[in-house]
Amino acid sequence: MPGGLVALLDDIAAMAKLSAASLDDVAGAAGRAGAKAAGVVIDDTAVTPTYVTGLSPARELPIIWKIAKGSLRNKLLFLLPAALVLSALAPWAITPILMLGGAYLSFEGAEKIIAALTGGHHGDAAATISDPKELEDRQVAGAVRTDLILSGEIMAIALGELGGETLLNQAIALAVVAVAITAGVYGVVALIVKMDDIGLHLAERPATRALGRGLVAAMPRVLAALSVIGTAAMLWVGGGIILHGLEAFGLDTLPHALHDAAHHVAAGLGALGGVAGWLITAAASALIGLALGAAIVGLLHLVPRKH
Repeated sequence: MPGGLVALLDDIAAMAKLSAASLDDVAGAAGRAGAKAAGVVIDDTAVTPTYVTGLSPARELPIIWKIAKGSLRNKLLFLLPAALVLSALAPWAITPILMLGGAYLSFEGAEKIIAALTGGHHGDAAATISDPKELEDRQVAGAVRTDLILSGEIMAIALGELGGETLLNQAIALAVVAVAITAGVYGVVALIVKMDDIGLHLAERPATRALGRGLVAAMPRVLAALSVIGTAAMLWVGGGIILHGLEAFGLDTLPHALHDAAHHVAAGLGALGGVAGWLITAAASALIGLALGAAIVGLLHLVPRKH
């Protein structure tokens, strides 16, 4: 089994299963799963701040709140019922759905890279909107749409380990995991977005002036770095899901080759072996995601567009 991302996803799934084992412990166990799930949706955490860039600072937190509510609505009103239906009627469909989501994330990441290399500008349509409310609504809709894919991945991963539980236990476990993930991720996003305001507040006090000014000066670079990290994470997550899906279908030649390569490198590096092995599997997952995403972009460009 591929390491890195897959191990983390399996850990989340195991925690979700544990949460359903006892209704008395469901909140605590699912809360721990949600905390780890923040790592899975690192691309959501990294990309979301870009949706409020250029908008009024006074609207930053309200916009993030709207996106968080949209994320929770995705999970509880759409994905949770769909997950329960899948569990009852078509459990075999969970892995293909995960792989479709992985392919979409790979496409999104590859499209951003191709646009940057070719001078294209992903999202120019939003830049032409002059009405602040219309722009805000568009940004929120885009963020919630991206979140839907990631939320679907997390819910499907958790559901995959809850097959032996009752429908009620599945519903409770998935609901608690959904709330924990949303609170954790968008709490971090809110902190990132308001970091410059925190810096300005600290800069007003002599004792913390240097720290405050440093935060304000660093934020443009932090946001730029987050955009890069978000794109890389889309490819990493997407490629990792594809590898995991291939292994589930018995097509394990490539996953096993990557696992063996990472294990071989790790064995020769002693204390640093674990980190090196993880980096190899993460980088390989990202490259596979990039290759798949670029292929999808190329295929879509061959499809005639209506004018």
